Amino acid sequence: MELHGDRVVLRPLAEEHVPVLAEFGGESETARWWAGIDEPYLREELKAGLSFAILSASEVAGMIQYYEELDPEFRHAGMDLFLGTRFQDRGLGTDTVRTMARYLVREREHHRLIIDPAADNERAIRVYEKLGFRPVGIMREYWRDPDGVWRDGLLLDLLASELA
Repeated sequence: MELHGDRVVLRPLAEEHVPVLAEFGGESETARWWAGIDEPYLREELKAGLSFAILSASEVAGMIQYYEELDPEFRHAGMDLFLGTRFQDRGLGTDTVRTMARYLVREREHHRLIIDPAADNERAIRVYEKLGFRPVGIMREYWRDPDGVWRDGLLLDLLASELA
């Protein structure tokens, strides 16, 4: 199953995507926010089946993954993504998140989506807010950065009724 956005195609993660994505994982702008994107990690993501390669003009540009809370009382989905440095600031992240959000709401029937960037990842936060995600709060010392320092995260959510 492929998901088609205006500028991207989201294709289920496959072995052929691993080398390029692992290369992106070594780029400083990716590693700054997503430590550990290497071939073993990506092969584990292959097994989980919840990750998609982001394609722009048939070229691998990054990866998006989602996760689901299926307990009926708390049902929701979340997502995380990264783009290779040369694919950033071109609107691909916005289209990717919009495309995945539509899939999670329309096909997976989630009423609420969450995303949790580092609190100081201003580029990512701008994208999510542009799509209608709203800040819920700061999660203190939420993630450990590549230097081993605990950093804050920002929890944002979007209700299905707010999805444009």
